[in-house]
Amino acid sequence: MWNTERSSRQKSEVRSQYGKLRRPTGLTRRHVSAFLLAVGFCLLLSGCRMDMQDQPRYEAYEAADSAKQFFPDGAASRPLVEGTVPRGWLREDELFYTGKMSGAQAQRAGQAGTTGGTNASIVQTSTPNIPGGTNGQLPGGNDVNVRGSNAGGNLGAQPGGTGGAGAAQDATMFPFPVTADLLKRGQERYGIYCAMCHGATGYGDGMIVRRGYRRPPSYHDDRLRQAPVGHFFDVITNGWGAMPDYAAQIPAQDRWAIIAYVRALQLSQQVPQGEVPPEKLQQPGAGQTEGGGEHH
Repeated sequence: MWNTERSSRQKSEVRSQYGKLRRPTGLTRRHVSAFLLAVGFCLLLSGCRMDMQDQPRYEAYEAADSAKQFFPDGAASRPLVEGTVPRGWLREDELFYTGKMSGAQAQRAGQAGTTGGTNASIVQTSTPNIPGGTNGQLPGGNDVNVRGSNAGGNLGAQPGGTGGAGAAQDATMFPFPVTADLLKRGQERYGIYCAMCHGATGYGDGMIVRRGYRRPPSYHDDRLRQAPVGHFFDVITNGWGAMPDYAAQIPAQDRWAIIAYVRALQLSQQVPQGEVPPEKLQQPGAGQTEGGGEHH
C-alpha cells in the first residue's frame, strides 16, 4: 500500500515538473505574438506594393517586355482590324456627334436661309443613325462620350462618311426635334454643369463668379445670340478659354439638350414686354434676373 501511494506521488511530481518545462512563460508568449504580427504586417505591405504599384499588365498598344513578347512586332496588344468599327463607336451622323455640317447637309441649311442666329436653328427631320430612346431618354441615349475632334476624325474612314472635320462648319440646326421634354432635360443639365458660372439666366453671374472666378460672357450678347448652335456644341465638347471641356461629363445628346435650353434662355430675354402675359409680369422678380440684370 505504501509503495503504491509513493509511486503515485512520484508520478504526479514528474508530471508537474514536465508541465512546467513545456509551458512557456507569459513574457515569451507576448514576444512570439508580436513577432508573428510584425511578420504578417510586412508580408501584407509587400503584397499591396506588388499588386497596386507594380501591376502585371500593359496599357493599350504598349511595348511588351522583350522577355514576355507574344507578338512578332513587340506590341502588347493587336491593332484594330482594318475596315471595322468598334461596337458603340459608329459615328456616321456628323451633325449629332460633332456639331459640324459639311457637304449637302450644310448646303440644305444654307438654302433654307440658316445663316446663323437664334431664329435660324432649324431641325434635322431625319436622324437614321440615332437610335430612339426609351424610358424618357433622349435620342442617342446609348451614346458613348466622345469629343468632337475624335468623331470628326473617324468620319473620313467610314463608309458613307462626309469627310474630315477640317472641311466642316459649325451646325446651324439641331439633329433632332426640340421638344418640351428636351428643354426640361436641358434645364436640368444646365443647372448641374453650367449655372454655377453662367448664372441661372445666362448673364454670366453664377455663384462661383460672385466668389471671384473669371466671369464668362453673357449668352445675351449679340455675338452669342447670333452664334450657330454648333459653336456651343464645340465649346462644351472641347472647352473654350478658361472653360474646361465637358466631353467626359456630358454625353452628346445632353449637350444638345443644354444648347436648346440656352436658346430658350436667349429668347426669354428678348421678348417685348407687350407680348408677356400680364399674370407673368405680376410675379415677384419678373423684371429682374437672379443676378441683378434687367430683362430686355
